[in-house]
Amino acid sequence: MAIRQVLRMGHPLLQQVAQPVADVRDPAVAMLLEDMFDTMTACNGAGLAAPQIGVSVRVVVFGVTHNPRYPQAEPVPRTVLINPVIEVVDPTLEDGWEGCLSVPGLRGLVPRPRAIRYHGFDERGHLIERQADGFHARVVQHECDHLDGVLYPQRIGDLRQFGFEPEILHAMTGA
Repeated sequence: MAIRQVLRMGHPLLQQVAQPVADVRDPAVAMLLEDMFDTMTACNGAGLAAPQIGVSVRVVVFGVTHNPRYPQAEPVPRTVLINPVIEVVDPTLEDGWEGCLSVPGLRGLVPRPRAIRYHGFDERGHLIERQADGFHARVVQHECDHLDGVLYPQRIGDLRQFGFEPEILHAMTGA
């Protein structure tokens, strides 16, 4: 349908807790989902939360096959998740480099629980229940953080591990 502008860090809507979706089958939700996937794809995102495009509802989309922003990432199934809930299965924290369409050009080393279980509803109102680890778990946690007004820089433990992508890449590879 449409590629929407992605709000950037500092916008007040990104700091709010999003509202639950009352009717998953509302045509406005279907249009929102199309715009979210169009925007995510156009920006080479691994996921996108509705608040990032200015809609404060509890909706995320994600999915990765081959992504130039995450070339080493394992595949993550294309998913619509409405009113998601996350449960930590393995609380062992793993550090991983994250970026965000709302924090363009920057990356940070973020600790996240290793494994989660999540559930929510798809675009037809069917229940989705999955367990995830690795990059899949990281993407879900990152996107769901947006629904609670949290951006990944707020989770960085050591701000020396936060910076612009080219400098971070150079420091990691020495290239």
